[in-house]
Amino acid sequence: MNVFVSLLIYGVMIPCALFVSALPRPLELWLGRWLGRFYLYCDDSRKKIARENIEKCLPQLNPEQVENLLRDNFEHYGMLALEILHIASPIPGHYRRYAPRAAVLEGFENWKAAHDKGKGVLFVSAHLANWELMTAVGAMSGIPLTMVTRTIKPEWLKKVLEDSRLSTGVKAAYQPRTLPAIMRALRNKESVGFVLDQYAPPPMGTPVVFFGAKVDTLAAVGSIAKKTGAAIIPVLQKRGPNGRVRVIIEPEVALDPSTTDRDSITQLLATKVENWIRENPAEWLWGHRRFKNAVWLNEGRSFPRS
Repeated sequence: MNVFVSLLIYGVMIPCALFVSALPRPLELWLGRWLGRFYLYCDDSRKKIARENIEKCLPQLNPEQVENLLRDNFEHYGMLALEILHIASPIPGHYRRYAPRAAVLEGFENWKAAHDKGKGVLFVSAHLANWELMTAVGAMSGIPLTMVTRTIKPEWLKKVLEDSRLSTGVKAAYQPRTLPAIMRALRNKESVGFVLDQYAPPPMGTPVVFFGAKVDTLAAVGSIAKKTGAAIIPVLQKRGPNGRVRVIIEPEVALDPSTTDRDSITQLLATKVENWIRENPAEWLWGHRRFKNAVWLNEGRSFPRS
């Protein structure tokens, strides 16, 4: 990334982050919804991707229901964008104070039961509601957590994100060279967080069924669980009626003898993520190109390549 673009991002993001830092929470949510509606009408390309994904994955919806879901989904993007801006706030300690106001943790006892087995914990989540708040409130509740994520450019933005995450106790392992950090965390009886709903090409991914399509999905959780014996715990995020994000730690996944290989575990987890999305479709990233090179089983043909 060249210097001009980096400075432009800085010049826009930091003042916006300072602005949202001063917003009362109800006003932030209201403004986010309208920002999302504006985005819906301005970004035809992202809207097309989202509509195509919704129509392929939820064919039972009629055209009016599809448009209503699109509107709700883009309103979610607007709220999410303002929430994530808090991470870049130039006010010292702001994100650590903001996170517990915007999100609440439920099911801590499920993590504690798995953690006490002494082999570490593999959290599995998805890009629902707000995944950054999920890691923040988890770590602030006493869970030693490393999140697996992608490197962000420019370098100053990566440093801003790292500092805010670390202020809440969240460490990061950056793809693709994440395995040493993951194994170190598990040896220390800590927890590692993955999101399982994005496209993951081979060799990181393996094709499993997701919304009726055979599509490459991150397979690391199954491999690591099989190798280390670490517990797998699903974590769901969804908004309550007041807009506060509920971070729900579910009980440990019980693996029977038929689901001990990598691909079987990946399929089990992908199905769980799909069920979460079906229950709350407005809060998922329909605008993401999740279905690259997928084969739709009801049609027997590939999804158009991006």
